[in-house]
Amino acid sequence: MALFSREDRKFCEALSRLAYCNPFLPERFEYERAALGDSYQPEETAVWSRHIEWDHERKNVQRLTAEAEALTQRLREALVGGSSATAKELELYEDLSLYVVYYRFIARYCATTQALEDITTGRTERVEVWPKFLEDFNHHFRLPGTALPSDHDPAHVFACLFQIRRAFWHIFDNIVGESMPVARLRAAVWQSIFTHDMRRYRRSLYNRMGDVTTLITGPSGTGKELVARAIGLSQYIAFDAKRQCFAGDVSDMFLTLNLSALSPTLIESELFGHRKGSFTGAVADRAGWLELSPPHGTVFLDEIGELDPAIQVKLLRVVQSRVFQRLGETDERRFHGKIIAATNRDLAAEIRGGRFREDFYYRLCSDQIRTVSLREQLADSPGDLKNLVAFIAQRAVGEESARLAEETESWIAQRLADYDWPGNIRELEQCVRNVMIRGEYTPPASPDEAEVGDANRRWLRDAEVGCLSADDLLAHYCAWVYKQLGTYEATAQALGIDRRTVKSRVERVGH
Repeated sequence: MALFSREDRKFCEALSRLAYCNPFLPERFEYERAALGDSYQPEETAVWSRHIEWDHERKNVQRLTAEAEALTQRLREALVGGSSATAKELELYEDLSLYVVYYRFIARYCATTQALEDITTGRTERVEVWPKFLEDFNHHFRLPGTALPSDHDPAHVFACLFQIRRAFWHIFDNIVGESMPVARLRAAVWQSIFTHDMRRYRRSLYNRMGDVTTLITGPSGTGKELVARAIGLSQYIAFDAKRQCFAGDVSDMFLTLNLSALSPTLIESELFGHRKGSFTGAVADRAGWLELSPPHGTVFLDEIGELDPAIQVKLLRVVQSRVFQRLGETDERRFHGKIIAATNRDLAAEIRGGRFREDFYYRLCSDQIRTVSLREQLADSPGDLKNLVAFIAQRAVGEESARLAEETESWIAQRLADYDWPGNIRELEQCVRNVMIRGEYTPPASPDEAEVGDANRRWLRDAEVGCLSADDLLAHYCAWVYKQLGTYEATAQALGIDRRTVKSRVERVGH
């Protein structure tokens, strides 16, 4: 007797793809549809994104879980009863069982981010759901007379499933929006944690991802630290089955250092630590963050483009060999965690200008993520503005958020309908707070912004009516591109002309 009917196999194959796919890409819904067939309930959006009124109990997931639980039990009874199965069928049974135990224990037990953090905050805290999980795991995976192909270790599976849930919540809670650029950002963060192949991650990469440095780029105010936090707080933490607790906690997982706010000496001290007397003010020995970071921890280096070249050399050694020395010492110490770096600078231009080491850059960029500007997000999904304003208002005033959100949306519609939001999400947050305090928001202007804006409009208007010579038009255009990119080299490369030509044209119009 065959283990699977045709319909059962079709369901299992779709669920297997679903269990290992990236949950933040539209393909997830296609796998759900393939598994459920006619009982699939169409989703309101093409991506999985959080809303203020979001209900985490999605009907399709409830149907899938119920069908999976019933089918898993039938398949188990058949296997225990002596039914033969191919290696592929046993693999499908394993995937089905993993899906069931995840939703039966992890998803239901950890329905919020806070519930997850409560479980993994204390090093000696006993995880109450473990004994029931272990009993159910053995029920599904320890079958009399049948050896399953993967021979899963229950403690490792438990740790991986908790990590999946933790990663989902940190991404889902912090990166909000229904636009495809934001959906792709969420998916990219998921891959930075688990790679594109979750089976391989579970087998061998789970304890190696700390060796991979992640570089986050994007405009200022687009949430680079939120992305870094989502990755850093989602690293693998082993589970100790004997003590029935996790071997680390989330309270020491994420350490952040803004490099633009400190002098080079202080940066070195914060990163590497120092020995007493190694510099003025070093009154005692001090461990740096590289030393304090546990194996599941992350050190986030914000504004990496500001880093002094001499420190770049020292940090390059850490990334390459995982060792460092405290200031004033010769003893080597080992870094066990992960490094995430972020910048809004064009590092390629910084390399060309001699301000950033090329070898250091190539060590940073093995994993890259680019954040999305608010303008890109709203161009793809204008409705995201309403949702973002609602979340910001909720953080600002709590139960008064609906009224504040309505006031902010009204102000934006009346006064800022075509505004590009150059300050991105950070500026939108200030808009909400300004409306809360003063009932209005006026975008900030630099001291000479009006004059610069008038000058830009003037040469563009002159060009439109044919009042500029070709040389003048080139000069003004070179100056405009130079203002965006910041260096003659980058401008010359972007425009495909000689650097000296760019310099002479920029100087000609007085920039």
